[in-house]
Amino acid sequence: MLEYEMLDCKVWAVIGANENPKKYGNMIYRKLKARGYNVYPVNPRYETVDGDTCYATLSDLPEVPDVINMVVAPARGDAFLREAASLGIHYVWLQPGTYDDDLLQLIEELELTAVQACVLVATR
Repeated sequence: MLEYEMLDCKVWAVIGANENPKKYGNMIYRKLKARGYNVYPVNPRYETVDGDTCYATLSDLPEVPDVINMVVAPARGDAFLREAASLGIHYVWLQPGTYDDDLLQLIEELELTAVQACVLVATR
């Protein structure tokens, strides 16, 4: 199953990670980190998340992630998907509410592989 294939990858970027422990971007980042993933927060609005350096773009990361986890509104996702494709990132994990028909069409056009599920549930 594709979810398990992605979960076996150990380098992730959480697009939309933030400092608010009540928001999903923070919960997902902390859970992946606690589960031993090498995870990077990506959000141009923050300098740090959970005490770690937060990056404005995927290109700023010290290594190319295997999977990007989208925790942003569909309107903000377009640029991150295009950047991911240009960096050779193929796996996209779409949290509920982060995609619409246009974003799914772009994923297909960019030949990316996506899962639509909550990673918090999948990593119990």
